[in-house]
Amino acid sequence: MSAPEARTATRRDPEATRVLLEKWLHEQLPQADGLRVVAQDGPSATGFSNETLLFDLSWRTGGHDVQRPIVVRCAPTGEGVFPEYDIARQHRILELLAETEVPVPRVYWLERDDRVLGVPFYVMEQVHGRIPTDNPPYHVGGWVTGIEPAERTALWWSGLDVLARIHQLDPAPFEWLDTPGRAVTPLERQLDAYRDFLRWAARGRPQPTCEAALAWLDRERPREQAPVRLCWGDARPGNMIFREGCVVAVLDWEMATIGDPQSDLAWWLFLDRHHSEGLGAPRLPGFPSREASIARWESNTGLRADQLAYYEVFAGFRFAVIMIRVAQQLTDSGFLPADSRFETNNIVTRLLARMLDLPAPE
Repeated sequence: MSAPEARTATRRDPEATRVLLEKWLHEQLPQADGLRVVAQDGPSATGFSNETLLFDLSWRTGGHDVQRPIVVRCAPTGEGVFPEYDIARQHRILELLAETEVPVPRVYWLERDDRVLGVPFYVMEQVHGRIPTDNPPYHVGGWVTGIEPAERTALWWSGLDVLARIHQLDPAPFEWLDTPGRAVTPLERQLDAYRDFLRWAARGRPQPTCEAALAWLDRERPREQAPVRLCWGDARPGNMIFREGCVVAVLDWEMATIGDPQSDLAWWLFLDRHHSEGLGAPRLPGFPSREASIARWESNTGLRADQLAYYEVFAGFRFAVIMIRVAQQLTDSGFLPADSRFETNNIVTRLLARMLDLPAPE
């Protein structure tokens, strides 16, 4: 998934995957002489909604050697975090964004047929740089703790400016991303979708914090139609690649939709709060304040963040629903005991309960 998650070593056989991929790539590049695929050193990353495999691709053409590091993004095997997972949808988003000023990796090929690797997948370029860590969260561990405050400031502003750039795009080419449903507004349709998500994830088990938050969201829902824009859906530094404090690529678009862009700003702020306050840790020096961040986003987009408090609760609720499925996956894979209460009592649900003055999760 794209929300911060526990990650495990890849469940695939690296050599078997390499052989299958090399055979498939020969079909995509029939004129490439001596094409070879070599798995990169170190474990590939796999979460619970997708698997990311890293390879070096090389061949010879016109008397010249060509080397290309690639990323293979695979749909989940079996039941994932989300009720549905459309790898072709993500591929199409990246294709469209490549025509804009939003920096994204170049996509090369899409394979819808699951007979190649067992699941659909796409191949994209590997963008070099550094990604702020979610495990450990970047306020308490990882390379962000070791850089100067000025670079943290640059990192934050660069990320927030790119987020604003997404919200300045013409939404027309992305209208097909609108959440399906019978409700009138995008927000209402998203609420209905997450209502179904909660029901599917909980499988009859009580989810007191999520259920109370959803009731609040229904009750306090803004009545005025907000400007509709492309929403990234998982807006956070941990989904960006940085070089020298500047964003060079925006990753993970599986939660993208059309709606009020305040939802992205709220997710950005909530995730940062999750990585600091949620852990009982202070924000690192150099990271701009909430107030300054809101003001900069408003200035860059020409939009108002007048419903931000509502969308921060919505962010917490969405993340909490996702954590139900993450907890189940962790239990199924043996990382958590069968009697764990992690799906109802975690950093997200504790923050959400605090925001709404609800009883602390037990």
